[in-house]
Amino acid sequence: MRIEAPRLRKWLAVGAGIGIEIGEQDLTVMVTRVRPSGTRLLGAGVIARFKERPAAEWGAEYTDFVKRLGVSHIPATVLLPRQELIVRLLSLPGVSDRDLPSAIQYQLDSLHPFGEDEAAHAWCRIGRSGAVLVAIIRREILNRYIALFSEAGIKVAAFSFSAAAMHAAARMLSSPPQGGFLAVYEGDDGVEIYGESEARPVFSAVFDLPPERAAALAAAELRLPAETEPIDFAALLPRPVPADYDLSRSTRAYAAALAGACPLLALPLNLLPPQYRSSTSRAMYVPTAILVLLLAAALVALASITPIEDRKYLKALESEIARLEPLARKAGELDKEIEQVRTRAKLLDDYRRRAKADLDALAELNKLIPPPGWLTGLEMTRDAVVLNGQAEQAAPLLKAIDGSPLFQGSEFTVPITRSGTNEVFRIRAVREEPAQ
Repeated sequence: MRIEAPRLRKWLAVGAGIGIEIGEQDLTVMVTRVRPSGTRLLGAGVIARFKERPAAEWGAEYTDFVKRLGVSHIPATVLLPRQELIVRLLSLPGVSDRDLPSAIQYQLDSLHPFGEDEAAHAWCRIGRSGAVLVAIIRREILNRYIALFSEAGIKVAAFSFSAAAMHAAARMLSSPPQGGFLAVYEGDDGVEIYGESEARPVFSAVFDLPPERAAALAAAELRLPAETEPIDFAALLPRPVPADYDLSRSTRAYAAALAGACPLLALPLNLLPPQYRSSTSRAMYVPTAILVLLLAAALVALASITPIEDRKYLKALESEIARLEPLARKAGELDKEIEQVRTRAKLLDDYRRRAKADLDALAELNKLIPPPGWLTGLEMTRDAVVLNGQAEQAAPLLKAIDGSPLFQGSEFTVPITRSGTNEVFRIRAVREEPAQ
């Protein structure tokens, strides 16, 4: 369950959290307390060279740190290294919550290069939209981190990643910039970009490029104007007390601590298997207590109803059901027959339109890739196309493809590379039914 109303979110922002960011050599730990009036930084620290030291040694260092702050009962939210994750945004408009797991499972194998049993994943819907954020990690890497933190004796509530933490933290006490934005974080692992726009509710990527070039590519993906000014990650987050604390090297750990403090307000994207999750915060008993109170109130109300009135009402209901049951059965049979006829008619219409739609799509793609650009490969399914090719400028192709009535949601599935004077690209776009 996630809370969407901004005002309600603010008044439910109550709790304390521990965020741990896994770096190249060090672990960055942030402890924060959240209240509707603001956030307070309770403590911050760095566990140096954790990969070179015995887990028990740096685990004891962590335990002493959280004990001094009085938060040893709180499990941590751990951010996995962004470069070890694959993050994808799927567009599944019109898919109900009940059908969403099957729809994601159907596309999952096309989202990563790993073997069938080599990948672990987590996903969630972004708000009430048709966009779904999916995070994928190699199972071997995930198991290694599970074993490492277990050996260190650190209680962990969630294995998440920076984009999920930033999405939650940016909305905890305020609202992110309207109309879209992109934020830049320069870390030891490269330049990370997080952004949001009307075209893409969430964008997350790590670039091995200069910040200006990375921001330009991200703005093209987000369909933001080229003149959009990037902001720092810290500018999206509520400013903690003390206000003079430098968040420049610990922004992501701070975002993880905020998300861990108020899990009901965060995206439920947790790569840690349920059997390894710790949940010892006293706040976890609040929903249970509320449900117990509601159940007790319902039982009292039920006991107050006169049994004689219940029997009279039940007898009247049974009589009405017996009278209407033949009519309902006949209506149900007619509905089944009508549905069968509609299904047959729709099947015939689909077969007639399918060939024409494929030819129209090919003709449209021929117009959208202007000379001297060309395609070296084309994969077309009922709901998507994948283009491999070369062009003088690849980035404008996304806008051109999305502007077509036959396609939407185009994205580069691999980074753009150069071949001579041309740029080599691989684009995936969702096919859209043309207006009748």
